[in-house]
Amino acid sequence: LLENMADVSLKEAALIVGVVAACYWNSLFCGFVFDDVSAILDNKDLHPSTPLKNLFQNDFWGTPMSEERSHKSYRPLTVLTFRLNYLFSELNAVSYHFLNLVFHVVVCIVFLKVCKLFLDNRSSVVASLLFAVHPIHTEAVTGVVGRAELLSSIFFLAAFLSYTKSKGPDNTIVWTPIAVTVFLVAVATLCKEQGITVVGICCVYEVFIAQGYTLPALLDTAVQILRGKGSIPFSMLQTLLKLIVLMFSTLLLVVVRVQVIQSQLPVFTRFDNPAAVSPSPARQLTFNYLLPVNAWLLLNPSELCCDWTMGTIPLVESLLDVRNVATLTFFCFLGSLMVFSLRYPGDSSKTVLMALCLIVLPFIPASNLFFPVGFVVAERVLYVPSMGFCILVAHGWKKLSNRSVLRKISWVCLAAVLFTHALKTLHRNWDWESEYTLFMSALKVNKNNAKLWNNVGHALENEKNFERALQFFIQATQVQPDDIGAHMNVGRTYKNLNKTKEAEESYMIAKSLMPQIIPGKKYAARVAPNHLNVYINLANLIRANESRLEEADQLYRQAISMRPDFKQAYISRGELLLKMNKPLKAKEAYLRALELDRTNADLWYNLAIVYIELKDPTEALKNFNRALELNPTHKLALFNSALLMQESGDARLRPEAKQRLLHYVKEEPQDANGYFNLGMLAMDDKKDMEAEAWMKKAIRLQPNFRSALFNLALLYSQTAKELMALPVLEDLLRYYPDHTKGLILKGDILMNQKKDIVGAKMCFEKILELDPNNVQGKHNLCVVYFEERDLIKAEKCLVETLALAPHEEYIQRHLNIVRSKIASLGAMEQSSLPSDGTAAAEGKKNSFQNLKEVKNEKTTTQSTVDNKKEHSKNKKSTEKSSVDKETPKKSTKEIKDIEKKRVAALKRLEEIERILNGE
Repeated sequence: LLENMADVSLKEAALIVGVVAACYWNSLFCGFVFDDVSAILDNKDLHPSTPLKNLFQNDFWGTPMSEERSHKSYRPLTVLTFRLNYLFSELNAVSYHFLNLVFHVVVCIVFLKVCKLFLDNRSSVVASLLFAVHPIHTEAVTGVVGRAELLSSIFFLAAFLSYTKSKGPDNTIVWTPIAVTVFLVAVATLCKEQGITVVGICCVYEVFIAQGYTLPALLDTAVQILRGKGSIPFSMLQTLLKLIVLMFSTLLLVVVRVQVIQSQLPVFTRFDNPAAVSPSPARQLTFNYLLPVNAWLLLNPSELCCDWTMGTIPLVESLLDVRNVATLTFFCFLGSLMVFSLRYPGDSSKTVLMALCLIVLPFIPASNLFFPVGFVVAERVLYVPSMGFCILVAHGWKKLSNRSVLRKISWVCLAAVLFTHALKTLHRNWDWESEYTLFMSALKVNKNNAKLWNNVGHALENEKNFERALQFFIQATQVQPDDIGAHMNVGRTYKNLNKTKEAEESYMIAKSLMPQIIPGKKYAARVAPNHLNVYINLANLIRANESRLEEADQLYRQAISMRPDFKQAYISRGELLLKMNKPLKAKEAYLRALELDRTNADLWYNLAIVYIELKDPTEALKNFNRALELNPTHKLALFNSALLMQESGDARLRPEAKQRLLHYVKEEPQDANGYFNLGMLAMDDKKDMEAEAWMKKAIRLQPNFRSALFNLALLYSQTAKELMALPVLEDLLRYYPDHTKGLILKGDILMNQKKDIVGAKMCFEKILELDPNNVQGKHNLCVVYFEERDLIKAEKCLVETLALAPHEEYIQRHLNIVRSKIASLGAMEQSSLPSDGTAAAEGKKNSFQNLKEVKNEKTTTQSTVDNKKEHSKNKKSTEKSSVDKETPKKSTKEIKDIEKKRVAALKRLEEIERILNGE
């Protein structure tokens, strides 16, 4: 047989490449769907910033192996290839799908080489082509996470091919191929766990193929030895030695694997695998029935489904169930093949034996027969077993085609099978285009799986189509009334539709389905840990009602009592305690969460927000810095730490604040707040041109940005560009007609720069319409009356203003000046002001100062919960006020200086309206 092993020719390789490309070209247009989301999109182990050692500490989904929620699927080499994809193309799905396609081609070519060990050249090509086009492989090839199967298969087959070279001349042992085999088995296992099963295939190959034993011959030898009538042949001793080395190596790999999973099997629920928690005999009958189900998928892959969990395959609960006939038939057929292959010598029986080994041994870990797994049926785990199936089919086809009567029919049938399978594969690939298409195609096959209804709902939910999503979620609750997750989905969708009452009712149903606490028994052993989120979601819903905050807190505490290590409960409770104005308790909650996870940047960020509430900016800044050490691109930490530095008034911190804001706008180029605060920093540093550029950028992104518009106008007025400020103020007042400080600044510019007394008067009158007690506006209106030479009205106006602010000395002084002017004019024969208004203007300049006061307004620290990301958001800014008041006994020169600097009295930092976004 070793002589039959030949290299794959270039034509054969080209044929396989062409066929695979024809079947899978459309997979390049598919996105990340189903398990790809967890393994690719949500897996931080792909990011270059994550240390490489994490790949060997975490499971396939990026969860630490030590955590209870880990699936214990340890595949670091597969994740490494994902990381390489990310390095070259980040999250561009095309590159991931292309690499999968390449790996499938490699598997097909290596498989062809293996086939040539047991089949003639033509049959080997047939087996390889059938494997290349089989529709059952779409999940492994088109689904990105199926790469674990592809990579493991490459090293699985390579290990086997290496082992076939371990027999030297005269039946001697060649140790190098055995060492390479052991290494390749380890590599295959690090790609996917089932890689270790190749050792069993090597053992069968050694005994029945390489040494040529049959089962009867082995039994005869064993009987002779036991009776003392013979000794163990030398060739058999050599075989035993090789097998012992293989088995010892395998045992070592198993020990290491057990150490990696820390001697814990993953926790699955009855929804993942209903038969696993069923009593006898239902469990055994169902698991055995799943074997013919898998065999039927290989024989007839017409109805494929991405998810076979929950109610897809009803339990076989009785011996009288008609489906047991299928189980019995399957075992009879399998048994007859095994008897034929083990009992009789000859190439045909050896081919059948190796085909059976490829079918049975790699499937054992996924069979549920020895330990439960997290699925009922999974098409991707049939990737390697289908190799044995293809060898059997090709071998059978060879037998038929050798008969002249059946030769033409066999060729026609082969062509039909290859063509129909290729078409089915091509068509099936489109199902993996998006989550919606994938799960809708699954519902056509099976309508009894609540998970599928839920997943279609999730796909629609991601598209913000909440009304349709709700229909699918409700259907899921009808298909599986005790599905906690389905009721949670209904509640969340009602919340998104602002139907609070219905949302609470759904959450309450989900909560009622939760198991009761049993002392001494782990909660997670009986239900999926993520179901605890029902308490979080319900509490988040009801805490919107200020009168139910204590009730919400009780729900968080209940979740914590069920799982003291439930990190999200502490995070959400910390948010609530902040809202309840209990920052010290919130601090305790976050510190407890940090005990569970000190590498969570969001937690350090949240703690910083607590310290802001506790009026401890130094500690707040320290915690912001810790968040940024863990995640240098943490947007909220960048933004708020920069604001904290800016508010500190410490000029030494401004350069770092600027760097953080520049980093923030790089991460969030469409957020006008970043550019606005850069402008404010530039104003602090007296860099007027830079400040102007940043403010304009903020306004371009958000034309109605109130603070940016006002501060840009203020900047122009400070830099003697008052006329440039006017159009900006027009925009501000168009969006915010009641902006008092904008009206004051506009009126001041109109009166002093444009000499537009009427326009200025309209501004000040508008202020008094909005706020009749506004001292600033009323005082400036008095100045307008004086400009209009209506001294009586000016006097009355100043009297009213003084009544509003009796302690303002400058108003009293201005009133005295007006009364003195009235008295002096009354004594004169001419009682009119100069007609050109020059005297009035001069009088105003010498007697009045148009004083502006900017109220100190600031937003209070707020936080909202972002349920998706599990952290609070806070954008906080304060503003300073600067009030310049005229002092007595100023010289004319001093008064002129003050007039030139009048806008400086309006010093920047009007209120900052911060946008608080919570998803």
